[in-house]
Order: sequence, then structure tokens, then C-alpha cells
Amino acid sequence: MPEVIFAGPAGRLEGRYQAPKQRGAPIAIVLHPHPQFGGTMNNQIVYNLFYTFANRGFAALRFNFRGVGRSQGSFDHGAGELSDAAAALDWVQAVNPEARACWIAGVSFGSWIGMQLLMRRPEVEGFISIAAMANRYDFSFLAPCPSSGLFVHGSEDRVAPAREVMPVIEKVKTQKGVIIEHQVVEGANHFFDGKIDELTQTVETYLDKRLGKKDEAAA
Repeated sequence: MPEVIFAGPAGRLEGRYQAPKQRGAPIAIVLHPHPQFGGTMNNQIVYNLFYTFANRGFAALRFNFRGVGRSQGSFDHGAGELSDAAAALDWVQAVNPEARACWIAGVSFGSWIGMQLLMRRPEVEGFISIAAMANRYDFSFLAPCPSSGLFVHGSEDRVAPAREVMPVIEKVKTQKGVIIEHQVVEGANHFFDGKIDELTQTVETYLDKRLGKKDEAAA
């Protein structure tokens, strides 16, 4: 899994990239939690999501937002991080010009950035949004949401309690044919401590439904 450095709007961005075995494979970008609260591309959930997509034959990228690790720049309260995510998608598309489609996955703060990117990039056909803080960040820009996807929360999440987040997600308008699903992992907190395997299986099950079984999808 090669380390990569690519140009971002505030300087170089550091990432990890898994090239696909097949030409024309879809792209997946995984966005990490809040940079000012320890979020990096090496977060365990980010790491697992990255390999979940890579093992399905995707061209997969995880990277550090500006000011994190070896990425240049400084925290920009979301606006700059959205620009970083767009630059990351541009980079993977340049490396994979025949890619048919793209998925965006994000964790906590990263899910908020990812959903904004989804609204700006029509090639994004699916999303995985983990521990989205819809109670703390404004998700009303999903009007309507153009792509089907999955929200996952932990039942014991104190940062983004499911009871506060669910009404926001349920109000999201969708385009015709778009389906937004929501799953709750019992006993999991905001970081899914001790529940990473259950979270990964929840995501795998959803991707099986959308893309076919893993072996079929990678074939």
C-alpha cells in the first residue's frame, strides 16, 4: 500500500492509496474524524473502511486533512477540508481516468465533509457515513440527497446520540430512486470502541446488497 503525496489547495497532502487490479474500477475515498480531536487517516474505523473498499477491487484512498500528519496547511473549520477532499478525488480520478463511479466514506467530522462533497460531485453514486454529527453540524444542504447510502451510529453514542440524529436524517429529502438507510450498532459509542468488527460487518452487508458479494464485486 504505497504512501502518496498529492497537491492540495493549502499545500501537499499525505495519503495511502491502494491501486485496483482492474482498469475502470470504481473509486473510494475515506475521510477521517475531526483533526483537532485526534482524527487522522490512521483512525481504526478509517483504516477498516479503506480495506473494506480495497478488498472489493476499488481504487481506495485515505488521506490526512490539512495540518494533520505530514499534510501541509492548518485546520480550516470545514471549508478548507472540503477543498482537500475535492483535491483528493481529483487526484484519484487523474490516476484512474477510466473509473466508472465513486463512493465517499466518512467518519464523524469526515462524514459531514463527505456529504458536502457528494452534493458537488455527480459521479458519487454511494456513501457510507459513520457517526455523523447531524446534531452538531448542519446537514440541511442535502436537499435533495442525490445518492443512496448508509448512515451508521452506535446506540451508546454520547457525541451524536441516535435519538438526536435520526430525526435529522429522516427529514433528508432524496431524489427519485435514492434510498438512505440507517443502522444502529448496539452497545457502540461514538468511536465504536470494542465494536469495530460489528461496524465493519454492517458496512460489508450493505455493500453486498448494493454491489454484490465481495468476491463477485472484485472479479
